[in-house]
Amino acid sequence: MIRAFKPNPVPREKLKRILSLAQHYPSAGYSQEVTYVVITNKEKREKVRKLRDLRSDAPVLLIPCVSEKIVHDRYREPDKIRSGGKEIDWPIPFWYFDVGCSCMIIFLAAVNEGLAAGFAGSVGIFNPGLLRKVLGIPKHYEPVGVLSLGYPDFGKDVPSPSLKRGRRSLKDFIHREEW
Repeated sequence: MIRAFKPNPVPREKLKRILSLAQHYPSAGYSQEVTYVVITNKEKREKVRKLRDLRSDAPVLLIPCVSEKIVHDRYREPDKIRSGGKEIDWPIPFWYFDVGCSCMIIFLAAVNEGLAAGFAGSVGIFNPGLLRKVLGIPKHYEPVGVLSLGYPDFGKDVPSPSLKRGRRSLKDFIHREEW
């Protein structure tokens, strides 16, 4: 992840290729509950930055949004409904997994295009209602963060202070056969 970007605009074709790949995220029941608001307009980017207190100067901001409603609607369809006419229980909100996978595809596709990306979460950080209003996001969609996208400016990048914590060891990350 990076926070400093060159001002060069991202060509539309690169952005289209990245988002076309991101559309192939795994989706619970093929619900396809993820969508993006793409912001390239300078004034609109500045509005979002102020709402979010975003440090990124990227020429493209992507707002990943997810709809829990779309997943529930899908799982009430005949091929997904349980016997007895009930929707499955949701012990884990898989719609967040799906949007995370889509974002990760963007990170990987950006690198493939010679770009870089960064993510800033939104939960409790900015007012989603205000962001919805500014961007016209429907109520049944939840903005989950902001992806910054552009050409990296490694000379200006300031790594996150959180990196001082270090990455945990592989032996603490992987458990073979059992915990």
